[in-house]
Amino acid sequence: MTKLNIGIVLGSTREGRLSPQVGNWVKELADQRGDANYTIIDIADYKLPLLGEAGADASGAAAWSEAIAAQDGFVFIAQEYNHSITGSLKNALDYLRAEWNDKAAGIVSYGSVGGARAAEHLRGILGELSVADVRVHPALSLFTDFENGAELKAAPVQEASVNQMLDQVIPWATALKSVRLKTVNA
Repeated sequence: MTKLNIGIVLGSTREGRLSPQVGNWVKELADQRGDANYTIIDIADYKLPLLGEAGADASGAAAWSEAIAAQDGFVFIAQEYNHSITGSLKNALDYLRAEWNDKAAGIVSYGSVGGARAAEHLRGILGELSVADVRVHPALSLFTDFENGAELKAAPVQEASVNQMLDQVIPWATALKSVRLKTVNA
């Protein structure tokens, strides 16, 4: 069986964002496992306008669709802004439907309370998109896992948490891939 494709989705497009640091850290840990093909997917690269915005250039939507469709599962890097996920992540999720269906996801969040509220909001959205999110949820604190709130210096326990999350994402992604294949062959 070929290796799974797991996309690490950076959930912010803001200037000065920390998600590239977190995503690269997760990818480094994940690549050490050798159990899947891990790819950073930065929603900022697709420049998706607000969904349904009149006269907007949505030319990046096709590439976004292809990138997501090619994945068997995801790790969402979710930062907490105003007790929820970013508007750019919500917009990017809303752009697609079938491309998300029957896939697994883990969430790595960060914020003043570890991004816990953003993760909980994301779980509800993922459920509506038929994405099965796993229980283990690394939650990084801006106060203890980032130096001066700007440079990722994750506590050692966080590394173990990422691996435990991936220990759940991989079997779920494998199982759901068989569901997708069964649907295609039906």
